[in-house]
This record gives sequence, structure tokens and C-alpha cells, in this order.
Amino acid sequence: MEEELRIVPFECQRCWHVWEEEYVVRHQEDRHGNGGEIWLRAGLPVSPPSSGAICPRCGCQRATTFPDGYLSRHPELRRAAEPTVPDETPLISPVRPPLY
Repeated sequence: MEEELRIVPFECQRCWHVWEEEYVVRHQEDRHGNGGEIWLRAGLPVSPPSSGAICPRCGCQRATTFPDGYLSRHPELRRAAEPTVPDETPLISPVRPPLY
């Protein structure tokens, strides 16, 4: 019996929220050599992830999954760990004020 950790990325098709869920996949063989997978979350068996997951932000059930490794190739979709600090430099308009 082998176990592997899989991180599955999802995207809500309503609010465009992107999130990841962690699963443990247990690979097993029966005595006849037939293989199978058991998907676990928090140690409990669950069905494999699919489109139709529930968005944690808006509650919509129209979510889609990405292929394995998709978010590692597209870091712009990942949420920043901390909000970025706004630039304190004042904005200067290139347009001159009217002369009237």
C-alpha cells in the first residue's frame, strides 16, 4: 500500500476564486492484482475531486479543477501570502492644469 499527497487546485466559475485542497491518495491492490485508489481528506474517505466542488468564498457548486502542477506554472493565480503595501510615492499628472 502506497500513499501520496496530492494538492488539487480549483477555480470557481462564478466568483473566479482559486483555491487548493489537499488529499491523501492510498493506492492498493487486491489479491488478484487489481489496483484501486482511496481518496482521503482529514483521514476520512471521500470521493475523488471533480468539477462540482463547492466554492469556499461564494458557495457556488460550479467549480472546475486544473491539471496537476498547473498553479506551479502560473504563479499569478496564487494568492499572495500578505497583502502588498501600496506605494507611497504621490502621483503626478502629466497633464498641465488649465490656465483660465
